[in-house]
Amino acid sequence: MRQTARAMAPFVHTLRVRYHECDAQGIVFNAQYFAYFDIAMTELWRAAFERSYATMIADHGIDMVVAEATARFLGSARFDDLVDLEAQITRLGTTGITTRMRVLRAGELLVEGELRHVFVDATSWTSTPMPTAVRSALGRFAAPS
Repeated sequence: MRQTARAMAPFVHTLRVRYHECDAQGIVFNAQYFAYFDIAMTELWRAAFERSYATMIADHGIDMVVAEATARFLGSARFDDLVDLEAQITRLGTTGITTRMRVLRAGELLVEGELRHVFVDATSWTSTPMPTAVRSALGRFAAPS
């Protein structure tokens, strides 16, 4: 699986569509794209923190929750296709981030969407500001402002 992490470029994680992700028409079921978005975010976190998403929770005492998710379907992936999952942070706010998500097959845009996450205290689950170290780690994947 190919992954890239260039400054100000989208994070890219490549995966192969598995049979169980497809519907009766043989194409990736629409809800599966939100799982793909989650995979891309998990891998972005692994690259940003050089370990895993759990590192952010353990080291900084924060977690994040999805506040909003959207998707626009432009094409269809099928079983055994290789797809690139692109994630690029478009807003690093005080208590949250917004990330542009794209799913491409051989450069063809299939799905585009957006995720908005809010940072919360990992114990109380109340909204909390993003720590400076987290902002710095995620900044590598942020679009130019």
